[in-house]
Amino acid sequence: MRHPSRLSGGLRATRFDAARVGASRISASPLSASRLGAALVGAACLIVSTLAGAQSGAASSNAQNYPNRPIRLLLGFAPGGGSDIVARLVARPLGERLGQNVIVENKPGAGGNIAAEQAAKATPDGYTLVLLPSGHASNAAMKKSLPFKPVDDYAWISTVTTYPLALVVAPDSPIQSFGDFITKARAAPNTLTYSSVGVGTAMHLVGEWILSEANITAVHVPFKGGTAPLGELLAGRVNVMIDTMTSTATLLKEQRVRALAVTAPKGGSPIAGVPTVADTLPNVVFESWLGIAAPAGTPPEIVAKLNDALRAVLAQPDIRQRLTDWGGSPQASTPAEFRGRVERDIASLQGVMRERKIEQE
Repeated sequence: MRHPSRLSGGLRATRFDAARVGASRISASPLSASRLGAALVGAACLIVSTLAGAQSGAASSNAQNYPNRPIRLLLGFAPGGGSDIVARLVARPLGERLGQNVIVENKPGAGGNIAAEQAAKATPDGYTLVLLPSGHASNAAMKKSLPFKPVDDYAWISTVTTYPLALVVAPDSPIQSFGDFITKARAAPNTLTYSSVGVGTAMHLVGEWILSEANITAVHVPFKGGTAPLGELLAGRVNVMIDTMTSTATLLKEQRVRALAVTAPKGGSPIAGVPTVADTLPNVVFESWLGIAAPAGTPPEIVAKLNDALRAVLAQPDIRQRLTDWGGSPQASTPAEFRGRVERDIASLQGVMRERKIEQE
């Protein structure tokens, strides 16, 4: 096709012989060129609109046909752990609801960041999902930089389960209650100790949050997970252990430890007779969570379909009971609620770090 300007210029130069057409000699007017230019612009717009419509229709068709092949559910931790148990617990019934297998793929390392990065950079077509832990928020608060944007690089599907942290002591500990812990810490600054599974973890930052709100001091003893924190607690070398409810539920049932308080919302303790931290320190509320996300840009129709299917799974009595026995609370959410939870957790933990002068890594 000739360039429009050349076409219009050619028309202005064209002469028609009256003898051939039976009329007087005429020349194309500038108005004719203008009309032709407008027609070409209109045609171009129509082509663009048609292509856009075709692409939109294809995307809509893909969403309607979704899923038509197996779905990957990435997990940033090794097989056998708590998050792996939850991933496999929901993967099978989720696949049954969707009509395709949901395959758990363990990608351990970097505190879950390897799986988080792979999910963030995957094609946003709904065939790569990731089960993220609340450690995703503490990583975002603690790290100076990450190879992904911890909120904006994801399409948030729904939370799966929530569970508070628990402050526990050895059965024969002289610390009788959460109030007693505060009293003893205030009477002997920097004498009592508390453990976590690492610097910058939710357990560490929530411990510092408690100290700040209570205006007391204690010594943080970080471990790298495993059974070491429990061993040190039972040996009397650590006074208080802070860990997830899912990790301490069995220990509490077996009476190997005793709970002082949990970080659930005020009045929402899952353990009969055990108060929440918020009963004494109203600002301190923190619940760990596990939830499913997809790469940012995943079509809204697919996000909605996944959310509906996950809600149905979490409403199943057998799934609810398994999660409760594990120490969690089944909790579906909307995508917006899930995103809001992540944003609030990051902001809260960053505030603790500023208050306690904890440096980012």
